[in-house]
Amino acid sequence: MTNWNIDLYDSRHSFVWRYGRELLELLAPQQGERILDLGCGTGHLTHEIAQSGAEVVGIDASPEMVEQARRNYPDLRFEVADARDFAVDKHFDAVFSNAVLHWVKPPEPVVGCVSRALKPGGRFVAEFGGKGNIRAVVDGIYRVLAAFGVGDADKFNPWYYPSVGEYASLLEAHGFEVAYAALFDRPTPLEAGDDAMRAWLEQFAGAFIDALPFDQRPAFLDRVVDEVWPTLYRDGVWYVDYRRLRVVAIDGSFE
Repeated sequence: MTNWNIDLYDSRHSFVWRYGRELLELLAPQQGERILDLGCGTGHLTHEIAQSGAEVVGIDASPEMVEQARRNYPDLRFEVADARDFAVDKHFDAVFSNAVLHWVKPPEPVVGCVSRALKPGGRFVAEFGGKGNIRAVVDGIYRVLAAFGVGDADKFNPWYYPSVGEYASLLEAHGFEVAYAALFDRPTPLEAGDDAMRAWLEQFAGAFIDALPFDQRPAFLDRVVDEVWPTLYRDGVWYVDYRRLRVVAIDGSFE
């Protein structure tokens, strides 16, 4: 499980949830609907969904995230739950998920849980890392790990980045009708500061950092930053080469 720095997540890495506001337009929450925010983080998008008048519940596998979400929005309901193994006491009109599902392997149990959580005809609206996401970062990490004598870097990789076809097929195998699916580039500027890429790696690439002894980790981070600098540092700003997969799927078990 990823250990999140909640303060950094809500400050220097707030772009994660801020970009999710675009996805709310596809969700189009309506007053009186029941909506599940799957991987709610610190609750900001859960709160924005609730502003529509929908009844919303946020779940996240991180107790620290849920604790912060409860502090941020004490009037909303947040629960600790694993996206691969959760159950609901009452079905939802929609399941919403932003920037979460690329962290969850294997993906099949997640889609099964989402299907069981929805009313017949309910909708699943999600965005997460797609095929080719952060390719320059991943390639840099792999090269530096090899230089440090760490083989088979794939076994440390926590991420799942499917293609449109791969994920659409998975949804269809679980009875969903895919209404919309798109893979697109979103190069994302990081917060200002020469250490922005290092801070990003410390927050999101912990699984690779943990593969090394403590005394090698600072040098590892320095080397990765140097590796990606020619590609991802432009005009005094660090970027991350995000590619996002966005889907809208309808549960096909109509009554």
